[in-house]
Amino acid sequence: MSVQLIENPKEMQRLAENLRLAGYKVGFVPTMGALHAGHLSLVKIAKAKADRVVMSIFVNPLQFAPHEDFSRYPRPFERDVELATQAGVDVLFHPTMEELYGERFESYVALERTSQGLEGEIRPTHFRGVATVVTKLFNITKPHIAVFGEKDAQQLSLVRNLVRDLNFDVEILAAPIVREPDGLAMSSRNVYLSAEERQQATALYKSLKFAEAKIAQGERNTHAIEHMVTEFIVAHAALAKVEYVAIVNAEDFQRVEHLCDGQDYYLLIAARFGNVRLLDNLHIWL
Repeated sequence: MSVQLIENPKEMQRLAENLRLAGYKVGFVPTMGALHAGHLSLVKIAKAKADRVVMSIFVNPLQFAPHEDFSRYPRPFERDVELATQAGVDVLFHPTMEELYGERFESYVALERTSQGLEGEIRPTHFRGVATVVTKLFNITKPHIAVFGEKDAQQLSLVRNLVRDLNFDVEILAAPIVREPDGLAMSSRNVYLSAEERQQATALYKSLKFAEAKIAQGERNTHAIEHMVTEFIVAHAALAKVEYVAIVNAEDFQRVEHLCDGQDYYLLIAARFGNVRLLDNLHIWL
């Protein structure tokens, strides 16, 4: 059975409303396309929790700064349709930029706290773009549940806070990071890594496992852990340019100085290999 393709937002709204009125539980998986196994793992979670699954494919210009890779972001749409169909997606919402953002568009959504620091500092307009498009997509697809990947941990936290603050009737589910056999977190941008960069990029995951072992041995000083992770990456990946290594509270993404039992944290890494920017993280439960 082929997936139903919809481009028009009003048509998508009508279909979503009809699904809800018919008693179906609607699951939503937002993506920018260039699908890989990580995206498909989100679909699997959505299918287990919902009766009908809607996936969006939209490369959102609002979350790219002028110097970033919006124009070269991969857009293999026919392959994406095939993969979405194989994964059991029921509806593929694929709006054009003109349909989602008309000439008179002027409304934006911003979160004051979760969008500050880390990704928000390096990419100042990024999270405003994310929050705005997620708000629009929720209003268009009308899901009961939505699934987001844990690889973009700050984005996941931002979406959860957006739902809480604006009273969206949507349950947010987190999908664990899906990795290549050598540990590299799956990303649509991995295809741009050179062979040498691709080999060295595994140092990110190895550094997280190194930190996990140190924490298991009793290390609780976050500055010491961040320093060890940075030094590990520098020693094992000469091509890497580390942008940040940070340990934050999992709820509000504020940096902490000491790990405490009973708390929930993320150890976050952002690094560049040439023109490719990679993110990875370790979810820490104590």
